[in-house]
Amino acid sequence: MSKHVALAFSGGLDTSFCVIHLREQGCQVTTVTVNTGGFSAVELQRIENLSPKLGAKAHHTIDARAELYEHYLRYLIYGNVLRGNLYPLSVSAERVAQAAAVVALAKKLGATALAHGSTGAGNDQVRFDVAFRALAPELELITPIRTLALSRAEERTYLKKHGFEFAEKTEHYSVNEGMWGTSVGGRETLDSWSALPEAAFPGGEIDARNLTPRLLTLGYKQGVPVVVDGKPLDPVALIAELNGIGRIYGIGRGVHLGDTILGIKGRVGFEAPAAHLLIGAHRELEKLTLTGKQQFWKDTLGNLYGQLLHEGHFFDPLARDLEAFLESSQKHVTGDVNLMLYPRAYAVTGVRSPHSLMNAKVASYGEANRLWSGAEAAGFAKLYGVQQILALRAGENE
Repeated sequence: MSKHVALAFSGGLDTSFCVIHLREQGCQVTTVTVNTGGFSAVELQRIENLSPKLGAKAHHTIDARAELYEHYLRYLIYGNVLRGNLYPLSVSAERVAQAAAVVALAKKLGATALAHGSTGAGNDQVRFDVAFRALAPELELITPIRTLALSRAEERTYLKKHGFEFAEKTEHYSVNEGMWGTSVGGRETLDSWSALPEAAFPGGEIDARNLTPRLLTLGYKQGVPVVVDGKPLDPVALIAELNGIGRIYGIGRGVHLGDTILGIKGRVGFEAPAAHLLIGAHRELEKLTLTGKQQFWKDTLGNLYGQLLHEGHFFDPLARDLEAFLESSQKHVTGDVNLMLYPRAYAVTGVRSPHSLMNAKVASYGEANRLWSGAEAAGFAKLYGVQQILALRAGENE
């Protein structure tokens, strides 16, 4: 009995090679394309047409954008997660979401194996492997590109022999687009010094002279973004709206330098307008509605949650514990945030909430208060520094 393989399929060089190779190994192949925001309708149709030509038994396209938000992105917003205080975890979240969708379909179809087209050089292989093994340990895992260690030139030659032309890339930059952000790689990201030119980003060069400042108002309900400029939107549509607005201004661009799962340093450019706008506004709303201790632990545990997701540990039970904490923290994070957009930057200009902890009727910082007297404040200030006084006196005796 031949193996029935469910292949995570992008329609590119690597996964197209996988279809023909697996078929030649006697496998029946079902290709699965999981849309997490990086495919146009035209591209999805091209992929659907290509699959049977390569010899796949069947092809399935899954729209996982809503699931991506519900199970991954909303927690990144709750936790204000930007890796290195800069990089939104777009690819990290998308790969885990894609792997989970492939597994769910594979089980439904009765597949006996799972496959992906990642190489042995990057983070994605780990994310797919871990997710596949965690969610479907009973299914065989096949990784043709990594196992065979072929060059892309060898893959093109192989596909050409089978009647499929994949021209060598002539673009200077590789672009990986998704709902939560677009990553950009090129010669400048191979070292730690070179600057990535504006033209490399999907939004291209920004004409700052013809961009006037724009006021943008975002509304949140218990941490969930629900309104843009007074217009209610579902999360997927809202993120798309903000990506369109922010891209015009060149907002959410940068180059991230950090640690990869494999232990080496890596550098990648990115463009993520919605992620930066939503997280920046959300963080400011939390400053108004959460206590200082809540904010401290949210910063700490939100960063830990992002680390688990980025490094392929999303299915560790700790991630569910952290999600419960993050969701609980959002009970009072409801209100509106005003952002002023400028070329390549934005500023929070105002925030309001029915759960505001800033109450001028009780006290105004540096001005007056009604909760304590001047004598009480003097006593507090004296006691507040007692331990420091004692520590310094103890040090004098050394």
